[in-house]
Amino acid sequence: MSVQPDPTRGPLMPPRPAVAPAPAGEPRAPRRMTPQRRREHLIRTALELYGRLPPDQLSADDVARAADVSRALFYRYFGNVAELHVAALGTVVDELISRIALPADGTLVDQLRAALGEFLSVVERHANAYVALLRSGSVISTSETDALVDGVRDHIVAMIVERMGVAAPSPLLLLTIRSWVSVVEGASLSWLQERELPRERLEAWLVDQLLAMLLTTAEHDDTIAPIRAQ
Repeated sequence: MSVQPDPTRGPLMPPRPAVAPAPAGEPRAPRRMTPQRRREHLIRTALELYGRLPPDQLSADDVARAADVSRALFYRYFGNVAELHVAALGTVVDELISRIALPADGTLVDQLRAALGEFLSVVERHANAYVALLRSGSVISTSETDALVDGVRDHIVAMIVERMGVAAPSPLLLLTIRSWVSVVEGASLSWLQERELPRERLEAWLVDQLLAMLLTTAEHDDTIAPIRAQ
């Protein structure tokens, strides 16, 4: 006799992957660490686990087990798993900001493509973390994670404005670049989840999007007309 699902219990969910300690063949973390190194070890462990589980499915027990520490030790460094998420996602943001830069040489197109390549390399390596960071409906989304995202956005806007040589960017120029950053974020999320485009094609398309948006803005804002020459 077949077993019928109980309609009062909602849809059946696929089993969550089990989180195990590091395999026996892999070197274990030292038992004794300075407080700073232990905190960094827990953050690295969380980032590694993000590659197997979305952050909002990760528990303090999962991290403690994978890091081969006790629950008590985990809570000595983080009051709850949400604090760990903010710290771990903060390292992703720090890496993004440090890696996203326009090379000193080359045309604007070449520089943008190089910067986008660095951006996509980081978000691809931390795909689950980046998706969780941008999803406003995620259970890990807080004012602190929103501030992390805003920091990346502000960095990209300031970098492009500086490259354009505009000392006092107009509201329309800032709106254009911020809108493009939103396009990059949305396209990156879709690409990470669907993988229907080669990365090189996505990079070229995003660069062309910004150039087209800037040229359109130049038709309405004389202060940025010189971008036609770039």
